[in-house]
Amino acid sequence: MFHVNPEPGAHIHSSDPFATPDRDKSPVRRLRGRLAAPVTLWTTPGPAGLTVSSMLVADGDPGRVLGLVDEESDFWDAVATAKRFTVTPLRPGDQQLADKFAGLMPAPGGLFASGDWVETDYGPVPAGAGTWAGCRLDGERPYGWALLVEATIETVSFGEADAGPLMHFRGRYRSLDR
Repeated sequence: MFHVNPEPGAHIHSSDPFATPDRDKSPVRRLRGRLAAPVTLWTTPGPAGLTVSSMLVADGDPGRVLGLVDEESDFWDAVATAKRFTVTPLRPGDQQLADKFAGLMPAPGGLFASGDWVETDYGPVPAGAGTWAGCRLDGERPYGWALLVEATIETVSFGEADAGPLMHFRGRYRSLDR
């Protein structure tokens, strides 16, 4: 039997009603949620891809990229073979793209079936992406519940006018102008 609300309209939650309550999360997960993180798309020939927010860029000669990825992901399987990948910072408006590659949203026909993509030697990049880097895999090792991926940046491409970054903070997408 269903309960019918006699009041007109529907209640839309301002938060995810299925999210794990804070009291049931580990303190480390709660700390991580309080750190704003860039939302990036990592792709590789195959093609395969994954949304990655736990990453950083280390300046140097050469520059390096470090990221935490799911060892059981299709992306990791493809990178382990290809030994190269792209890192594309996502922008406001790319939330659906981020959710598809994170496995949070359906991707009928596959992850690369919708939208326009530009093929590079390092993997496909969304057409119109302002900035992306081509990286060569140097190594990986288990780190926490993820795989720490280390790579050398071999090329960087900049767009004409990049919008601000898409950020992830406290379980939601944000931009710097909000």
